[in-house]
Amino acid sequence: MELTYRPEGDYLLPNLDAPEALKIGKYGMLRHRYLREHKKAMLIGMLLSGELNGHLEQIDREAKEMVERLIRQMAKEQGVNEQMKATDQMKWVGMMNSLKASAEEIVLKELVYS
Repeated sequence: MELTYRPEGDYLLPNLDAPEALKIGKYGMLRHRYLREHKKAMLIGMLLSGELNGHLEQIDREAKEMVERLIRQMAKEQGVNEQMKATDQMKWVGMMNSLKASAEEIVLKELVYS
């Protein structure tokens, strides 16, 4: 590996680029923790092959999309709509919080912890 240097005062510093930051959120971190605690061989294999970061980003993206889709579906089935939001905000908030918790539980079981 050949490095180039730039002068900074009396010193020569290497021209290095920082690696791109991971784009994982809550679900990606939960997946990483699950792999670390329960699927250590799988984690090490993905880490050594360089697939871990991509896997965590994909799980995070899929989980977010799945939660949003499930919330929309369940809200439609249970009649939680903009009219309810306008007429009874507290009921709407309670229902939406319940739907989100249910959707996250499904996603965690089926996608993150599998």
